[in-house]
Amino acid sequence: MSAPLLIVLCCVAPGEPQWDQRLVPIDRLVAEGIEDGEMPGCVVLVGRRDGVVWRKAYDDRAIEPQREPMTLDTRFDLASLTKPIATACSVMHLAERGKLDLDAPVADRLPAFGANGKGTITPTRLLTHTGGLIADNALSDYADGPDAAWTAICELEPRAVPGERFTYSDVGFIVLGKLVEEASGVPLNEYAAQHLFAPLGMTRTGFVPDKSVHGETAPTERRDGRWLRGEVHDPRAAALDGVAGHAGLFATADDLGRFARMLLGEGRLTDEGAVRLLKPETVRRMTAPRSVPGGLRTLGWDNRSAYSGNRGDLFSDAAFGHGGFTGTGLWIDPERDLFVVFLSNRLHPDGRGSVNRLIGRINTVVAAAALCE
Repeated sequence: MSAPLLIVLCCVAPGEPQWDQRLVPIDRLVAEGIEDGEMPGCVVLVGRRDGVVWRKAYDDRAIEPQREPMTLDTRFDLASLTKPIATACSVMHLAERGKLDLDAPVADRLPAFGANGKGTITPTRLLTHTGGLIADNALSDYADGPDAAWTAICELEPRAVPGERFTYSDVGFIVLGKLVEEASGVPLNEYAAQHLFAPLGMTRTGFVPDKSVHGETAPTERRDGRWLRGEVHDPRAAALDGVAGHAGLFATADDLGRFARMLLGEGRLTDEGAVRLLKPETVRRMTAPRSVPGGLRTLGWDNRSAYSGNRGDLFSDAAFGHGGFTGTGLWIDPERDLFVVFLSNRLHPDGRGSVNRLIGRINTVVAAAALCE
């Protein structure tokens, strides 16, 4: 049965089905993905500003060296979801407090970065991947540790004039992570933990998980003869001791749901002990679509670009989201009052899984359910 037909059936079912009934097609879509070997299992969380409407763990979080069932509290390597959740949100938090100017050159705060023609690149350009930087510099640049890696980044030459091209750049977000450290006086992981995750009650989110919780994490691939579990998969983030602006964050679906609800609440999580993390105008500034060469991005998030293959078909123009190489995705639609968290370890065990199409189909089912109201 095709996805469009599933949507029609969902919408015309008699008796105005409740949310959980409208979302039942998710079960079959996930089952197909697992059967096709796209991932060993996953967690799917769907919600609105006032709470969660769908929360399920599917199949296994580990296949090798032995099978383990997927659980709702499994921690996942989020890969590039680190960019908007930890890095961009920290940048916006600092900007709101007057500690960063998004339109002033990064080199004003990090003078060494301005070398070789990079002196006019701003945080806004880096957040939208229009700074003119290379996507990734050589892995060998990271072989001698974080200090040497930063020196190598500062010595890079831009590939384009700022604003001329859209080039999805891990390097740009590594620079933003360094900028957070310079502006705040503490490393990115500490700033995000103190100012973002702790206030939101995201108790299972952070960089470099303690070894005591490695058994709760979803393994990715085997490296150097051992399974990566509780250790970041991205090799550059690993070389940076697990803390980087582009990758390295671990979290559970429930924690990401709290983060998404905060953004749907324009910076305020309405819950027991309600907390305001950001001002409404800051959230609007961060999530408003901006034209970039070839598409639309926001300050840290995707909107409609070459990287929107996991967006789905029915979200509104206001929707924003992001994916992660390890098999993760988060999309938020403020116009429909929706969010969808999809977390998998699609790289386990052999690195061959692929979940972007599945995430897009799930997002379409969820948006259709909202349109049926």
